[in-house]
Amino acid sequence: MGQAAARVARAVGAFVDGPLPVRIRAWDGSEAGAPADSGAPVVVLNHRRALRRLLWQPGEMGLAHAYVSGDLDVDGDLGEGLAAMWGLVRDGAVTPRRPRLGELPGVVGNAARLGLLGPKPAPPPEAIRLPRCARLHSKLRDRAVIAHHYDAGNDFYELILDANMAYSSGYWPDLDAPLDPDTLRRAQDAKLDMVCRKLGLGPGSTLLDVGCGWGSLPVHAAKHYGAQVRGVTIATEQRDHINQWIRAEGLADRVQVDLVDYRDIPARIEEYGTFDAVSSIEMGEHVGDENYPTFAATLHGALRPGGRALVQQMSRGANHPGGGAFIETYVTPDMVMRPVGDTLTLLQRAGLEVRDVHVMREHYVPTIRAWLATLEAHWDRAVALAGVRGARMWRLYLAGGALAFEENRMGVDQILLARPTATGRSGMPTTRATFEPAGLQVGASGATEAGRGTPAP
Repeated sequence: MGQAAARVARAVGAFVDGPLPVRIRAWDGSEAGAPADSGAPVVVLNHRRALRRLLWQPGEMGLAHAYVSGDLDVDGDLGEGLAAMWGLVRDGAVTPRRPRLGELPGVVGNAARLGLLGPKPAPPPEAIRLPRCARLHSKLRDRAVIAHHYDAGNDFYELILDANMAYSSGYWPDLDAPLDPDTLRRAQDAKLDMVCRKLGLGPGSTLLDVGCGWGSLPVHAAKHYGAQVRGVTIATEQRDHINQWIRAEGLADRVQVDLVDYRDIPARIEEYGTFDAVSSIEMGEHVGDENYPTFAATLHGALRPGGRALVQQMSRGANHPGGGAFIETYVTPDMVMRPVGDTLTLLQRAGLEVRDVHVMREHYVPTIRAWLATLEAHWDRAVALAGVRGARMWRLYLAGGALAFEENRMGVDQILLARPTATGRSGMPTTRATFEPAGLQVGASGATEAGRGTPAP
């Protein structure tokens, strides 16, 4: 058997204090590091190029490039492997250090024998490439970001999402429900019902959905609550999908979707009129810090006095506002997530009154893991649609995302707001009792039908 794994272990050991906490399986079949029976994660190096990637970009980005390209794997369940390795770092079992002076000749010699010395490997082509001339959060750059992620093909999203095509956190009253397409659909139905009830929708109510995705909320609000809905998106494939859906449902007289940037909504208010309700489901993360006051003012300006707004938005600690190196490189660059309290302040400054904040962090964990389970169950189809590297990117994205919400490194919150009248009337109910159907159980077939279509007072 070859000796590559032992050489890798010695090379890595120069950068880590203490015994190596993972087992390494190298491209020549050799293994080294933590004992085989220790239960430690097994890192599989399919190609020596994985090490060169890590040498040039230590940490998250080098690992991501190596995994997406197929140069590196984790033996067994990826989510469990990521959790174990993240735990080792978090708990101090892995303490990075610089090689000691006397170790440098050995480090250089090992690197040469392992073939690590050479130019920086190019990132996989799935990494996003943005227009160089585009200013951060300009309309040109935002369209490029959205097109990269959301115009990748409706067939792929139809594969991994539920029948609603809801690409946001569901609502799981039973967080231990089985992770299958049926329970995922009911969790998304429950979320959509809750949003409609919080907004007080009923027959004839008008709703503006800013960043409407593939139309899950517009269709739900029109079909089950009788609302008149206007959706806006800048993703062409999303707009086309919604138009096909509303025609199939016979809802073309209740739902209209425009290809409009949120910054252009104020210029259309004379055409649109103001709305009884405004929603934005996991779109506010994409507008950026500089533009968030404009986004908040747009929501306020589109509401009639006495109307309600609901913003479902991801949050993160003040020291880590972005999505992380991997997400910003492969998924959606330019994201800004902040502590929920900071977002509340920005919304209040726009003239909106905060009425309720519903922390839903734990609900994103089963939502994402249900998407991941579907991806794994239909792996060959995913590869046919997105390519091997594209499917691997999604696997890493979903496994890492579920872990980030589970370990409270990211959050998601539903923020209910009102635009009070000049005399201070909010139009809100006096209790939360109308927000959630009584006895809702995601695990029970058809349970979300209870209370559907009964608007909150």
